[in-house]
Amino acid sequence: MPVRLLDDVVANRIAAGEVVERPASVVKELAENALDAGARRIEIVLDGGGARLIRVVDDGCGMGRDDLILAVERFATSKITSDADLAGVATMGFRGEALPSIGAVARLSVATRPDGAAHGWRMNVEGGTKSAPEPAALPKGTRIEVRDLFFATPARAKFLKSDRAEAQAAAEVVRRLALATPRVDWTLVVEDRTLRFPAVTDDDAGRTERMAQVLGAEVSAAVIPVTGERGGARLAGHVGQSHLHRATASAIHLSVNGRPVKDRLLAGALKAAYQDVMPRDRHPVAALDIRVGAGEVDVNVHPAKAEVRFRDPGLIRALIVSTVRAALGDQGATPYAAGSAEIARFVARAPYPHGPAHRPLAPAFSGGARRGGGVTPAVRGFAESAQAAFDDGLIDLPPAAPVASADAVDAALDRPLGAAKAHLHATYVLAETRDGIVLVDAHAAHERLTYEELKRLRAASGVPRQELLVPDVVELEPAEAERVLAQRELLETLGLAVEAFGPGAVLVRATPAPLGPCDGGRLVRDLAETLAEGDAEAAPFARKLDLILATVACHGSVRAGRRLKPDEMNALLRAIEAEPAASTCNHGRPTFVSLTTADLERLFGRR
Repeated sequence: MPVRLLDDVVANRIAAGEVVERPASVVKELAENALDAGARRIEIVLDGGGARLIRVVDDGCGMGRDDLILAVERFATSKITSDADLAGVATMGFRGEALPSIGAVARLSVATRPDGAAHGWRMNVEGGTKSAPEPAALPKGTRIEVRDLFFATPARAKFLKSDRAEAQAAAEVVRRLALATPRVDWTLVVEDRTLRFPAVTDDDAGRTERMAQVLGAEVSAAVIPVTGERGGARLAGHVGQSHLHRATASAIHLSVNGRPVKDRLLAGALKAAYQDVMPRDRHPVAALDIRVGAGEVDVNVHPAKAEVRFRDPGLIRALIVSTVRAALGDQGATPYAAGSAEIARFVARAPYPHGPAHRPLAPAFSGGARRGGGVTPAVRGFAESAQAAFDDGLIDLPPAAPVASADAVDAALDRPLGAAKAHLHATYVLAETRDGIVLVDAHAAHERLTYEELKRLRAASGVPRQELLVPDVVELEPAEAERVLAQRELLETLGLAVEAFGPGAVLVRATPAPLGPCDGGRLVRDLAETLAEGDAEAAPFARKLDLILATVACHGSVRAGRRLKPDEMNALLRAIEAEPAASTCNHGRPTFVSLTTADLERLFGRR
């Protein structure tokens, strides 16, 4: 077949496929143009999910007649003038493709008036065919209407989803833009529903308010501000506390120089900052903006400008990880407050059929409650017989005086985790605070404390080790034994000495001294499993070290089923308060849950 040039209309429609994927793509391109025009108020109206109508009205600088004529031509832009400008693009849009691409597949109308002009101008583009500009009456700014999206390419219209799904995608675009531009007033109207994000100040308080507008008050109440600078790059925004996480990465909102992006490097760095305080299969909540010199980032690597490439990606990753980790550490231990909200929502969904006055009454107990045919002893709390202190060489908890006198109990109530009241099911510590109660998972909390102590010992002088009088021989699968022995030198720095002992066997000669007497065989088997999980063996050195330390710490912590004395429980509470990372265990699970008096009153129908 002979080679021939495509006509302009066909070429424009093919090119439009890179820019206009769905209504949300149109909303993004037009909203970014409005931002580049200096708009401070942007209103977006959708009908049919945007397939029938997309209207974007802004109060930006507007255009004159000649600029309007050029604006609907391909590769016409006011944002770059030469190839050199591509190395330092500082605007949202610059390709000069948005308006002509939209006009090639839809019915486009552009009306605009610059400040000080007697009147504005309107121009239409329908399926690539342009009309002559004509005078129009409108205030300063630009008004763009896109009707019948993909009418000129019906095959592409078949791939659109439902009106609701398309509208939700467009709303997500607006939310991301709103988080990245706090000083701009955004309004989205979808048929009879209006989404409004009033302008706020561009500081910590303003960005917190914007997060409340976009993500909800519950999220904004559980985020902390972060600011950092390294090598000329600056980071600012908010991240969620460790207990605030989601099943997907949809709540991660990142922007570079005010441009919303979805970048694997940035998202991966953010998740790495949470690696010790959040479950591996969960994702944090964050709204972060990175500011770098225009020449330090390439925004011209994706047709939709959704991805970027940094000149020094290592610098950006280090900035995110160090800044976010420092912010999480500075916050100290914070309760898993979401637990109370979830319980309250459950109660609200299942009210008593005849109101609080008819809620079921708890039976009266006199010494015990019947369960089946037997009798369950009444819970005695501190009345139980004396218990042995930790006698297995665990890392000592900070000493705490017994809570005996009424004055001492009253003073402890003012502490963040209050005063211990009982040890429930040999697992959970129940504590009372001035305005509620706290439930602590003793094993999870002590595991975190042990882990942090091991990290401090390693950083200071290495983890001391305790030689075994009789070495342990651990039988493993050959592959597991190879994994463990391959990390022999690393394990020795952590106080664990191992060596080969025949096919599939490992000899344990020493264990970490801070753990005291421990089951070396069980520890090595768990380490073998840890090294076999995912990419643990190929993980970076620091990550691999943390994975191994977390496994070691688990063997040096209070086991579920061990009874704790009052002094030990209060010592554990005070140690948690002193450890910034103690909100979660090494696996990211919460270590304690807080319920306020108001939460309890809602549970029992008192309010």
